Amino acid sequence: MSSIKLILKKDKIDKSGEAPLYLRLIKDRKTKFISLSLKLNPNEWDEDKQKVKKNHSNSGRLNAYISQKVADAKGDVADLERKNKSTSARKLKEAIKGKPLTNFFEYSYNRCEKQKDTLALSTYNNYKNYIKKFETFVGHRELMFEDITVTTLKDYAGYCSTTLGNNNTTINFSLKILNLMFKEAQREDLVPLNHFPFSKFKVKKAKSTKRYLTAEQLDAFIKLEVSDKAKAQIIKDMFIFSIFAGGLRFGDVIELKWNNYNSKEQKVTKNIRKTSRQHSIRIGQKAIDILEKYKTSETKQDDIIFPFANIDKDYFIDRERRAKVVGQAIALSCMYLTRMGKSLELPFSLTFHISRHTFATRALNNGMRIEHVSKLMDHSDIGITQVYAKIISSELDNAVDKYIN
Repeated sequence: MSSIKLILKKDKIDKSGEAPLYLRLIKDRKTKFISLSLKLNPNEWDEDKQKVKKNHSNSGRLNAYISQKVADAKGDVADLERKNKSTSARKLKEAIKGKPLTNFFEYSYNRCEKQKDTLALSTYNNYKNYIKKFETFVGHRELMFEDITVTTLKDYAGYCSTTLGNNNTTINFSLKILNLMFKEAQREDLVPLNHFPFSKFKVKKAKSTKRYLTAEQLDAFIKLEVSDKAKAQIIKDMFIFSIFAGGLRFGDVIELKWNNYNSKEQKVTKNIRKTSRQHSIRIGQKAIDILEKYKTSETKQDDIIFPFANIDKDYFIDRERRAKVVGQAIALSCMYLTRMGKSLELPFSLTFHISRHTFATRALNNGMRIEHVSKLMDHSDIGITQVYAKIISSELDNAVDKYIN
């Protein structure tokens, strides 16, 4: 025989002081819990009477709902036990729930592990960190996909904003990871298609601003004197090199080798880290001049061009080591570039990625066709490049307003 009882899991109390209510099913000394998608404050639950106390504003409605759930569960169990006296607790649970429910956190963490070798390490870590962030908000792992509602998303967005101080961009990314897990679970037919709370809740996106150096700011940056000690001069050269080498990303510049550069054709050719595509670009004279600074009589083709990070053989075969090296190098580059930006009194914080934006705006301002800029930047979609075209258009409008009106 089996038994059914209502259990308020007080060890799963969330941030608001509420605990989830479950149906506890015991069969052959094996216990299964079934979520009722209901949470109560412990002082609102009468364990002996198995009812919601009258101090809850909706006690009558909730008790009617709970009674019906218990009655339905007992009926499902009785029907299945009549058909099969040796049925298991798991089968009884599935009979009560209908289609088995999927635990959000179990599914999400498992999916991350399954895709660990196919995702970039930074992406894999981001997925896990943002799922953990949601778990911290929930307060426990006993959460089914069906338990996540529009209210859950609104409360989570509020928690990210007020408690964590996240901006809208970070909040949207936090929700994006949950959205992704939902869609993947639905593709596997684990979650009904009609349960998708993201279609009813959106966080307003913050207006993105592409920072870049104007011609005057770039000229000032090139002329800026920095110390030859440490690595300030190297990161400055790397920044300028990127601007005149198609806006190559930081991760590609620090690992650039001499065998990536064809001096006769004045081209750099390498597999881009972000896209894994081989990319070839003819570089400008300023970029060539910078390369010549780092070439010596002892230079070998397999040597790293810019001695900014500790890049060895393990860097290219151990992606965890590579992520650590790149992370440390980015932090160091930000420190130096921030100082340079302050010296130039720039109205924004200078980062290496601004070199990429600077290349794009300079190329478009100088008349390069947008599809060529897109190709040189290795964009997967020309729509990404059109953001820079809008910047140029906006600048033109401002010039008209300033000088003609």
